[in-house]
Amino acid sequence: MNSELLIKNGRVIDPANGIDGKLDVLIEDGLVSAVGRVQKEVETVIDAEGKIVAPGLIDMHVHFREPGDEEEETISTGSAAAVKGGFTSVVCMPNTRPPIESETDVEYVHRKARQARKTHVYTMGAITKGREGVELAEMGFMSEAGAVGFTDDGRGVQNPDVMLRALKYASMFDVVVAQHCEDTGYGEGVMNSGYSSSILGLGGIDYLAEESMLWRDIQLVKKLGRGCVRYHAQHISTAGSAALIRKAKKEGLSVTCEVTGHHLLFTEEQCMDYDTNYKVNPPLRRQADIEALKAAISEGLVDALVSDHAPHLKSEKELEFLTAPFGIASLECAFSLYVKALIDEGVLDWSGLIRLLTCGPAGVIGVDKGTLSKGRQGDVTIIDPDAEYEIDVNTFRSKSRNCPYHGWKVKGRVEKTIVGGEVRYSRGDE
Repeated sequence: MNSELLIKNGRVIDPANGIDGKLDVLIEDGLVSAVGRVQKEVETVIDAEGKIVAPGLIDMHVHFREPGDEEEETISTGSAAAVKGGFTSVVCMPNTRPPIESETDVEYVHRKARQARKTHVYTMGAITKGREGVELAEMGFMSEAGAVGFTDDGRGVQNPDVMLRALKYASMFDVVVAQHCEDTGYGEGVMNSGYSSSILGLGGIDYLAEESMLWRDIQLVKKLGRGCVRYHAQHISTAGSAALIRKAKKEGLSVTCEVTGHHLLFTEEQCMDYDTNYKVNPPLRRQADIEALKAAISEGLVDALVSDHAPHLKSEKELEFLTAPFGIASLECAFSLYVKALIDEGVLDWSGLIRLLTCGPAGVIGVDKGTLSKGRQGDVTIIDPDAEYEIDVNTFRSKSRNCPYHGWKVKGRVEKTIVGGEVRYSRGDE
């Protein structure tokens, strides 16, 4: 690794520091040394004229499938996909087989990430043993091992007493508890409950399943008191959920939330051809929900954008809609999808978008990332905001191709991904 790297002439956008202007970024010994007009002569220079230079992007919700389903993805292949997508930090979900539920499991993920040597890989641990919602997992030991939070992602914690104890326990270690909000008491389905599911003859997932659990959890946070716990609602998908988040934040509760690209781009109507690439959980909702989510993003109520990268085998996604697994693999094209949904539609400006991919998620998980402040690790993403390209799943570094965006023409292409001062991805090297 070169000890000095100078990125010149780019439009530097660092929302954490209120920076948006044509500046240079100097990285020395893997750390940000200066942001401004740098006159120093260095051996390695990257000319970023016409490009956006941002703090390394963060995706706080990915599935790398290891251990247990390495045929779908590994920490190595997922890390390669991450840097191609511009992400210098990712957070793996614990719904592997077996789940990440002990300090040894957390250390395993971190060791594999170091061996891959691509992106920073963090992990959340399971809230409950086996993700069964009954007995708390070893949250304290996992926190000491470096887990940045806890979730039973893929399953909501159904028992309110268990969730309350999880929130109390996590508060002792000042880590976030993230919830997949789905009350299974409303029944289990495979798409949004409504007209389309009735026409298709498929079981529906009611919007109340999400909103009732989110409401319940907000009451638990309120019971514990402001500032006593950190609660995060994963991949919210309904107008009602956005309204609940709005009210919770207005009351000053420590409640954060995230939104995925597919919940901003697709409605339940995409499922009308029984295409399993559109089968996700939470399910694709209505156009009114999309508009409500965009309004929440515009208001600043949403803290992070996430891919919810969920790779699956082709043979699994070729099963009938009822039995095929939930999920979309989209880590490598996620940034351009956010551009399409939010920049092109005038919902956000570039600074607003970068915020939801840098200091926003960094604040939720409590990591020292997402900014170009002096002395921080030299993680940088260089983006060509005007470059147009066609999404081609056959070029993915991910092992999986379950992606409905194949053939889409999008813009906003990642040019280089720099991790700790080292170029880990460069488009010109492909």
